[in-house]
Amino acid sequence: MTLKKILPFFSYLFHPIFIPLLGTVFYVLLDGPYFSMPQYLLLFLQIIIITFLMPIAFFYLLRAFGKADTIMLSELAHRKIPLLLQMVLFTILIEKSITFDRFPSLYFFFLGGLFSTFFAFILLYAKIKASIHMIGLSALTVFIIGLSLKNEINTTNLVTFLVIMNGLVASSRLAMKAHTNKELWIGVLCGVLPQVVLLYFWL
Repeated sequence: MTLKKILPFFSYLFHPIFIPLLGTVFYVLLDGPYFSMPQYLLLFLQIIIITFLMPIAFFYLLRAFGKADTIMLSELAHRKIPLLLQMVLFTILIEKSITFDRFPSLYFFFLGGLFSTFFAFILLYAKIKASIHMIGLSALTVFIIGLSLKNEINTTNLVTFLVIMNGLVASSRLAMKAHTNKELWIGVLCGVLPQVVLLYFWL
């Protein structure tokens, strides 16, 4: 099996729809057991419903009406409604569930995600298709670096792994002809910058 055939696997493994859940998992693992198990289970249930199940259901609805082609959302026109939906869902989360007073670090992770999604949405009007894969994975990488700094935990191996995954996902998107190098770098900037700026408020 050639590398070109293996690379697309990473696009599915680190699909943007998994990033909110992964961020929450690492938050629980690295930011300390501040809540009871039932509270964490409720947190995960909310994340799964709002950032995973609802977008999937909405995707199939859009596809039924011809407003989406594949789950990779390759067309510019097919990205507008899903990105708007994500902004709405992230806003609901940080307003009603993942609030600053309850989950401060995770709150800023999702707030950064909201800004990143907004930037990606605005860029669509300039005919720029920022890589949502790179937005999500690069944002997650910065978030984990922030958690390790905050709690003085050595996550060198984890961060190294994520950096390698960033490279493999970027290569995957190129191999699948889903993005150009420029679109990948724009995605990285959209993902990293909000997270880096918001580190100031929670570190």
